[in-house]
Amino acid sequence: MEQCPLSEREKEILRLVATGATNRQIARELYISVNTVKVHLRNIFEKLDVQSRTEAAMIAVREGWISVEALEIPEVEKPPEGYVPVSTWKKALLALALVVVTLLVALPWMEALFKGVTPASALSDNLGAGYSSSLLSSSGRWSVKSSMPAPCSRLALAALDGLIYAIGGETGGAVSGEVSVYNPEENRWTHRTPKPLPVSNVGAVALEGKIYVPGGYTRDGQVTRVLEIYDPKTDSWSQGAPLPTPLCGYAITAYRGFMYIFGGWDGSSYTNKAYRYEPAADRWEELTPMPTPRGFAGAGVVGDRIYVVGGYDGSKELAVVEEYAPSLEGQGNPWRACSPMLMGRGGLGVAVVGPWLYAIGGGWEGYLAFNERYDPKADVWTPFETPVMGEWRNLGVVPLDNKIYAIGGWSGGPLGLVEEYQARFMIMLPVVR
Repeated sequence: MEQCPLSEREKEILRLVATGATNRQIARELYISVNTVKVHLRNIFEKLDVQSRTEAAMIAVREGWISVEALEIPEVEKPPEGYVPVSTWKKALLALALVVVTLLVALPWMEALFKGVTPASALSDNLGAGYSSSLLSSSGRWSVKSSMPAPCSRLALAALDGLIYAIGGETGGAVSGEVSVYNPEENRWTHRTPKPLPVSNVGAVALEGKIYVPGGYTRDGQVTRVLEIYDPKTDSWSQGAPLPTPLCGYAITAYRGFMYIFGGWDGSSYTNKAYRYEPAADRWEELTPMPTPRGFAGAGVVGDRIYVVGGYDGSKELAVVEEYAPSLEGQGNPWRACSPMLMGRGGLGVAVVGPWLYAIGGGWEGYLAFNERYDPKADVWTPFETPVMGEWRNLGVVPLDNKIYAIGGWSGGPLGLVEEYQARFMIMLPVVR
């Protein structure tokens, strides 16, 4: 048995959770407030590294930290000879297995139902006929924040100095150059100077106090090489060295002062090209290509590795995950295949918080039922809840402190929602002098 990291009060709360009690019932039973129950549960989730009440309860029962008394029921017909009662934790495991099996059975049917429901153009939702998705009320670690000034998909999103910048995208069926800034502390949006060249299917990174927005898809249906740079201090735009080739729908991330771009649409096909941009020299460098050509993938950095996740190849959503080692560039093959996601995801968003990579959204062709979290050390993907089911693609996703913000996107129509996900909890301990 592992040493229990929980306090006696936390174990008491977890014991009640295991019985199926609600927060309100727990509060009434222990004579504490519902908010206090929530605080204890957050601490429990953090200590056990879980994301749900069920996971926490199962671990506690399995390790013997808590015991759940059996219910007293009237004696009924004697069970057959040789009958062995099933323990509580085994029942919980059986219930969890039933849920997993149900999803595995249901998902192919759902995907078959929605198969082929794709936008009229992979580069625009203007004429697309999406299907209706379910917008769930906030639960668990998700919470709803102030909506965008206007619904928007295919946008660039970047975080800088505590603010989140939403740039360009597709709004009202037209390619936009709007720049809107979200302040999480004040939970409000403001406008800034628009991007000179309106683009969609675009991404952005923040480097050295500025925001870099390369390429994109223009209003006249062209893929561009233009690199535009926004300076928040002066609220002004400038241009940098253009991309080596026109690109949109790429995966983008920043690592050690450089901007990295992977794949995308080059105007004629989905590519596996990879590029690195150095702001100080205003120079692009072509890197070793990805093993898998694709667009609308996501990218994130964990440690000294870059992970390119999911994507769309023109015919299907991909679950592929490939790891890139910048330090191996020019010294052999810097690419390595990792465990694929549990489902293919095109038009997803990726964020990294702590040692984990989060893949949010998808549903380009299949049915979106959950998001996923990746542990690079274990090379394992695990599902976590989604506030939008069915379809949620071409959204913007960005981490800020210990939270993840998922903004806009498409779900049968353009979305203006702002969802905040609490990826990690900070436990503040008093200082003893």
